[in-house]
Amino acid sequence: MRRRSLIALGAMACALAIVATAAGATPEWWLQSIGATQVTPPGPGVPIVIVDGAVDATQPSFAGRPNTTYLDQQLLIDSDDIHATAVASLAAAPATAAIAGVYPQATLALWDAGRGDSGIDAASAALGIRTAAQHCPAVINLSFGGPVPAPDVQAAILTAVRAGCLVVAAAGNSGLEGDPTMYPAAYQHVFTVGATDENDTALPFSSSGPWLDLAAPGTDMTADVPLTHDPSGVSSGLAGTSFAAPLVSAAAAWIWTVRPNLTASQVAAVLRESARKVSSANLDTKTGYGILNIAVALASPPPVPDPYEPNDDIGEVKPGLLFSSGEPPLTTATRTSNRIAGTVLQNDDPIDLYRIWVPPHEVVRVSTDTKAATSRIWGPQTVALGEPAVLRKRDLVGSSITGGAKGAYAYAEVQLATTSGFASYVLSVTASKR
Repeated sequence: MRRRSLIALGAMACALAIVATAAGATPEWWLQSIGATQVTPPGPGVPIVIVDGAVDATQPSFAGRPNTTYLDQQLLIDSDDIHATAVASLAAAPATAAIAGVYPQATLALWDAGRGDSGIDAASAALGIRTAAQHCPAVINLSFGGPVPAPDVQAAILTAVRAGCLVVAAAGNSGLEGDPTMYPAAYQHVFTVGATDENDTALPFSSSGPWLDLAAPGTDMTADVPLTHDPSGVSSGLAGTSFAAPLVSAAAAWIWTVRPNLTASQVAAVLRESARKVSSANLDTKTGYGILNIAVALASPPPVPDPYEPNDDIGEVKPGLLFSSGEPPLTTATRTSNRIAGTVLQNDDPIDLYRIWVPPHEVVRVSTDTKAATSRIWGPQTVALGEPAVLRKRDLVGSSITGGAKGAYAYAEVQLATTSGFASYVLSVTASKR
């Protein structure tokens, strides 16, 4: 029988499931499942930042652990407050611990967002993510969530993505409870992780959706817990996507440390492309692109970079909205033509938007080098790509736009146009006298 405690994020809730260990399960089976036992993890490098509840700093795995930073005060609520300690240990418990983490020597930073009356507090979580963004490049692990969006958390995530971090989130544990959309798992630019068992089967409780990127082991887990919960400092039979996510976060930091020239979006792409397929579908709603495979990911070729993220809508690229400086324009008054390579992805990033300069009395045209991605121009007055039809009729101008008496910034949109779920493209922006 599954026993669950809840960690709340404002009106959101994330279930921490604890189940009895299945007969025959082998200790640390999850390390073998994800390919971690085939390769040697590196020394400290790209940080793992865990935004969660409190970690027990007196626990043997964390007391005196090198390269560990507590970004705020850790305040354990009671003896059952085990979630964050378990999450952190699965990611980065040292090799000398009872159960080693995926990346034992990882640089680790910890933020206690458990300031709410019933658990994780949205404002504290958002502040933790923004604090983590100061350490980019880094991998930020979010093993919390629920069915109600938290705009401040979403804005903080986009800030971290823009700073160059990779944000990893647990999919949620509501697969048997109506399977509602879960946040932050469903937000764009979040690398979302579902849970599987030792037979590579998606766990019934693991939340599903088209936003799933990857799956990792999430049942029959053994991890460190606070000494106040168990004097041995270890608990077995843990289950939940909360415990699958830190395996992926640790793997991402490991890969990024060994391959420092990759960007956050490239690390995410490597994880997807190297995953062990468990479904005939290219993108499965329970397991995403497959199950984490560290050994293959380390040797995978570098993917096409996707610069300027996040750049999905006007609010992310126009100065003075989400970001004070907006995104750098692709073309300017002194460089009226340009090209840029990028990627669009069905489940996470189906649109890229660029600011472009339209010189006075000149015609600006946009095109892509592939039919898998289409391009079009939105005029200078565009409020949002999803604006009402009357505004859309005014603003969506097609593949070319003619400048007026004064120059102005417009927007070039690249959109995925293939059922394969992914496209790499080169966008060309050219200006001419007619």
